[in-house]
Amino acid sequence: MKNNKNREEFKARLYTFVLKMVRYIDGLDSKNVNSVIGKQLLRSGTSILANYVEASSASSKKDYINFFNHSLKSANESKVWLCLLRDVNKKTNVNAELLSELIEISNIFASSILTLKNKKNI
Repeated sequence: MKNNKNREEFKARLYTFVLKMVRYIDGLDSKNVNSVIGKQLLRSGTSILANYVEASSASSKKDYINFFNHSLKSANESKVWLCLLRDVNKKTNVNAELLSELIEISNIFASSILTLKNKKNI
């Protein structure tokens, strides 16, 4: 992320995504499989934002990159849970918007990590 404005905009985007995801999970019917997978998605999805926020207080460049890596891993895990919920419930359009946004978020983290690893300073 190039500057503080971009960082704040991305944090707001992540917050909006997590809020939509939480509402989606809350709206699932109470089948046991939805409950179990929904809890997994809740953990991994909220972790994306939490690790991004934690990066702002990183003590070093390595630590900063590490938090971004955790966010990326959580985003990738969340994609799995969203796809499973989609396929279990046979409602392909229910979470298509969330999945699309999650793919974009993952790409941003991956690109940022590559850029950060090639820079001498943050």
